[in-house]
Amino acid sequence: MTERPEKLMLLDSASLYFRAFYGMKESITAPDGTPVNAVRGFLDFVTRLVTDQEPTRLVCCWDDDWRPDFRVAAIPSYKAHRVADAATDAEEVPGTLAPQVPVIADVLAAFGIARVGVAGFEADDVIGTLAARSDVPVDVVTGDRDLFQVIDDARRVRVLYTAKGGVARAELVTESVVAERYGVPPRSYADFAALRGDPSDGLPGVPGVGEKTAAALITAYGSLDGVLRAAETGDPGVRATVHDKVLAARDYLGVAPTVVRVVLDVPVPDHDDRLPASPSDAAALAALSERWGLGTSVARLTAALRSVRG
Repeated sequence: MTERPEKLMLLDSASLYFRAFYGMKESITAPDGTPVNAVRGFLDFVTRLVTDQEPTRLVCCWDDDWRPDFRVAAIPSYKAHRVADAATDAEEVPGTLAPQVPVIADVLAAFGIARVGVAGFEADDVIGTLAARSDVPVDVVTGDRDLFQVIDDARRVRVLYTAKGGVARAELVTESVVAERYGVPPRSYADFAALRGDPSDGLPGVPGVGEKTAAALITAYGSLDGVLRAAETGDPGVRATVHDKVLAARDYLGVAPTVVRVVLDVPVPDHDDRLPASPSDAAALAALSERWGLGTSVARLTAALRSVRG
């Protein structure tokens, strides 16, 4: 049998289990009546990705901190609209989804599929770090445009974007796709997003600066620092009114990169990212499958692993 080429797949896990939860009916339950739609959907997503993309390595990247202190300190509005409990800074998660997340983690452990999170950082930062370190091609699976910034054709890092077509019809996003759609290369996407803003993350952007203007500014001046310098010197290449808008948002632009840019040097713990050919703890997996009624989803993923790695 011909040996498959090495490829690392990095999953934005929260993106996938939220999608599974909303995409599958809550009537999918365990024997005791507990909803397991997110668990079943997540496992089926992994099965589809393993089957279609044939990675040899796989990491389920985890939000150990969905709203890190360093980002909130820079911009207090960061994800503030998604906080359910101000006292604990807990994220607003549907009541029937929250109990399913630990089950997903337990099942991944029984399969022997790597799950990696780092205290004080988001899954995006784990993804960025692992992609930057990888010496093999990388597929990042996410519904979050922020991760377009890690795309690098030369290093064979691409994104399978699930926001529109889901996992089954994920859009392959490369440097040319980002450049055509937004007018900037992936390496400039974070600065472009800081200028444009992102209401879904509570980032205000620069008032009066939309996508086209943001792209034009980044193209003209290369970076946020360059945009600010041009505004301060009144560079005639851009209308004075645009410079005025940038200068009025100077304080915001000074801290925005801390929030928008993915961290590339997270202290990721040692882990084995090799895709297992069979479950690492068959007894534990069987017990979890019986308790939560995961039989068909577990069987499909087991068969997919055997097919790809067997």
